[in-house]
Amino acid sequence: MRLEEHILLETPDFVVVNKPSGMLTLPDRHDNELTSLIAVMKKAYGEIFTVHRLDRDTSGIILFARNEAAHKYFSQLFESRDVEKYYLGLVHGVPTPEKGSVNEGIMEHPVQKGKMVTNRKGKASLTDYEVLESFGLYSLMKWRIHTGRTHQIRVHMKHLGHPIAVDELYGSPQPVLLSSIKKKFKLGKHTEEERPLLSRLALHAAMLVFKDPSGKAYTVEAPLPKDINAVVTQLRKNR
Repeated sequence: MRLEEHILLETPDFVVVNKPSGMLTLPDRHDNELTSLIAVMKKAYGEIFTVHRLDRDTSGIILFARNEAAHKYFSQLFESRDVEKYYLGLVHGVPTPEKGSVNEGIMEHPVQKGKMVTNRKGKASLTDYEVLESFGLYSLMKWRIHTGRTHQIRVHMKHLGHPIAVDELYGSPQPVLLSSIKKKFKLGKHTEEERPLLSRLALHAAMLVFKDPSGKAYTVEAPLPKDINAVVTQLRKNR
């Protein structure tokens, strides 16, 4: 990846990056060959500190601290929930009510490693959600997470019965195809197989709202990526 194309904001204290989907935030414990964003950042900046992370398949905003003091400050800021974190994405169907909150504890799956489940005994987890546009088959949604549990939005949407599109862990791994959206879809003459509009998790970390160590307020946004946007465009066209 060309890092400069992904940097949204840079100050002496922190750097905000728009992470592409499919890239790890931190190195894989079992596979050192996989590129991680922190490795790319270290190459570019030398000293850099991770404050929070995103799932590999989730795209969007990640903040890195550039010195020890900033790292301590931002880590506490995230821990004390003084950062507003907003996500956008596509889910199957239309949740009802179209606006609400999911307040369900999350814990590790008793059997499946790497998978999470909702459970009263789990860690407290709170997600606000809102349907921005509904298309029947899919809905474009916005979330604000008040806690930062592993797979939080994905687990909470599964709990509501409307998993995130292309989520092989909590929903269906099936890619989003134009033929499922467009009524009179025809393959091109020389095309044997339809190319998916979206073949990765339809979840994007879209906005962070926070204050830096000097008290200056920031709102950083990362626009909806091309692949998710392509699906939304087709859904609007073929309502």
